[in-house]
Amino acid sequence: MNKLFGYIKEPKRIILYLMNKNLLNWMPDAPYLKLKYYLYMGKKLNLNEPKSFNEKLQWLKINDRKIIYTKMVDKYEAKKYVANIIGEEYIIPTLGIYNSFDEINFDKLPNQFVIKCTHDSGGIEIVRDKFKMDKERVRKKINKFMKRNYFKVHREWPYKNVKPRIIVEKYMKDENDKLMKDYKFFSFGGKPEIMFISERQENHVTAGMTFFDMNFNLSDCERRDFRRLNYIPKKPITFEKMKNFAGILSKEIPHVRVDFYEINGELYFGELTFFTHTGMIPFKDEIWDRKLGDMIDLSLSRNDEIFCN
Repeated sequence: MNKLFGYIKEPKRIILYLMNKNLLNWMPDAPYLKLKYYLYMGKKLNLNEPKSFNEKLQWLKINDRKIIYTKMVDKYEAKKYVANIIGEEYIIPTLGIYNSFDEINFDKLPNQFVIKCTHDSGGIEIVRDKFKMDKERVRKKINKFMKRNYFKVHREWPYKNVKPRIIVEKYMKDENDKLMKDYKFFSFGGKPEIMFISERQENHVTAGMTFFDMNFNLSDCERRDFRRLNYIPKKPITFEKMKNFAGILSKEIPHVRVDFYEINGELYFGELTFFTHTGMIPFKDEIWDRKLGDMIDLSLSRNDEIFCN
């Protein structure tokens, strides 16, 4: 009850609460995104003449709807899609794919593994010792995310037709680094332009991030919601290969973020993301919102839904 009263006192919070609970599904995409953008960013969204990175990502949610995107964001299907392009050796092995948590036979799994939902962002559990795992807690967590409709909350079209499933992956550990690092490349029409390195804490919670250009020089691009890493990360051994693959995997796409890991000196594919922070990134200096926006060529977009209906 106290939580409810807290929302009532703040109209912004109650509207966002309704959105996150899928209670504003009746709203068409454009007004829904305009409302959400204003609540998050504190300014109006221009969908008629988008200029900034964040504005163009909202425009792409509505206007760039290629059927292949569904496969590209599905955490199971994306592995097969990427393997066919860059090679199976860069894919983290899959231990199982399931329609429900109760299908998982934990006796047949190794002691360490990673559980993910295929259809959303955030539904992940890293299991370092299955004999110490609180199975009921993990069940509740995964089942909660299995019920989540990521498309309806953020209107990110690529997720609209992804079948909710559970994937169990091999647990990957870098013997030289305690914290897992992500290498995330912002690519535009086949050309990576900027990337950031983020460190992950327990269960993939981001600890911090630092941006670099494509020569691995420090960039002054920063976000207000994440601190910079308190040290300068070393250039990954496979940096040039990452950059090449990011270009290949983003070919003819207005914008996609291509993520990799480097584990024990070997490169592994992470995921493909079309809308970082759902296209509402709080840049520390808004000049970067415009700089990255200038890199998006909207003419590369295509709406396959028009031809399918």
